[in-house]
Amino acid sequence: MNDAILVLNAGSSSLKFAVYPYARSPPPILRGKIAGIGTKPVFSVRKTVGVAVPQASPMPLEPSAGLDDLIPKLLDWLNSNRGGVTIRAAGHRVVHGGRTHAEPARVTDVLLTELEALVPLAPLHQPHNLTAIRCVAASNPGLPQIVCFDTSFHRTQNRLSQLFALPRAMTDEGIVRYGFHGLSYDYIAGTLPTHLGGRADGRVIVAHLGSGASMCAMLSRRSFATSMGFTALDGLMMGRRCGALDPGVVLYLMQEKGLTAQDVTSLLYTKSGLLGVSGISNDMAALEAIASAQAQEAIDLFCYRAAGELARLATAIGGLDAIVFTAGIGENSALVRRRICDHLLWMGVEIDRRANDRHATRIGSLNSEVDVLVIPTDEEIIVARATHALTSAKSAPTRLKP
Repeated sequence: MNDAILVLNAGSSSLKFAVYPYARSPPPILRGKIAGIGTKPVFSVRKTVGVAVPQASPMPLEPSAGLDDLIPKLLDWLNSNRGGVTIRAAGHRVVHGGRTHAEPARVTDVLLTELEALVPLAPLHQPHNLTAIRCVAASNPGLPQIVCFDTSFHRTQNRLSQLFALPRAMTDEGIVRYGFHGLSYDYIAGTLPTHLGGRADGRVIVAHLGSGASMCAMLSRRSFATSMGFTALDGLMMGRRCGALDPGVVLYLMQEKGLTAQDVTSLLYTKSGLLGVSGISNDMAALEAIASAQAQEAIDLFCYRAAGELARLATAIGGLDAIVFTAGIGENSALVRRRICDHLLWMGVEIDRRANDRHATRIGSLNSEVDVLVIPTDEEIIVARATHALTSAKSAPTRLKP
């Protein structure tokens, strides 16, 4: 039997997973996804070389199946169809860890209660992250589970970087800037010496651009400032989220337009961003393929806002030595990278358009004063490493309450 680590990233409509050998370095044995949860679930799995895994007996998936149905089926499939793989530990991406969790942690009932209290700060992610943990515990109560927090990477920021200009009592209650996408930034920080040598510890801004988007300004490969704040709604324009917004707009919508708190939540989290501005789609690739003024305006605004935020973050770290693009849009959209960098010519940022178009790792021109790179991120390996580190030492299994 081959011991393995299961890494889960649970969302509202999808469950991403990866399986890593327990006692060996990456690559993972396989990666997979269950998409369309709640409507028409579709199961797919691929070996790390990109070849689809044969499915002699695919998992039966009911249209209405939720995580509580799908996770037990996934565990059974992994233990059977994969020819003897035994899941020895599970690791989870959890979006919000609050102020107190700066490191990965072993799941306990006390920890789950703490994380449940943070659901209002990450309503699109946290509930599903916690549901996945409980589903695994229900299927295998003795299985060790480890959580890795997107907020943890940003706990190195100084106090000023975390403060809002609110009454001190509110700050003391925890209304501060937390920052997110920390697992992605952690991975990129670890790869920077390979690409930048001694400049890796300089002034680097990483742009994690995807359906959810943020930036992180690093010094010595540690988070110094970030675009997201108290929730994952702040900062950059995103697929469906508005990003930074004058709070007076929210007051106006509630006081003059009669919107409820629930209405505003839906508007800002799910109906804004690329989708709202274009009126067409939240998918950048789809918008790039559409020759309409609305689609182009959405792309233009996305790039303009991103360039402005990058300039602000450069001020926070006293200049700029390198920019790293990562995540779905950052890794795959040559158009977005070019337009953002074109806004930053005054900062000495200049790209090699041919290198950018072929998605090379180094896309900065020979004349650029700033290194510009494209580096694929890997959040799952960060979770797998932490899970192995926290479960390899001998300890009694933790059983969670059903």
